[in-house]
Amino acid sequence: MPLNLKPNFAEPGKRYFRAYTPGDDFYEALIETHRDLSDEQSALVNAKLVLLLSNHIGDLSVLREAMQIARQDV
Repeated sequence: MPLNLKPNFAEPGKRYFRAYTPGDDFYEALIETHRDLSDEQSALVNAKLVLLLSNHIGDLSVLREAMQIARQDV
């Protein structure tokens, strides 16, 4: 399964009137997750989130592709 690089945010059972709204909802939730955390706490939350979502994806080839793309231009 190749890495999906197209917007793919949705919430089951929820209807959206604009294609970008689910992405906005995700971004708002992500920002809220980091609210009032120190830089160290925020980095720890990010690390835990990466591991949780990586486990959920599970496909090592997809994860390797994502890591390679994430490193580009850094």
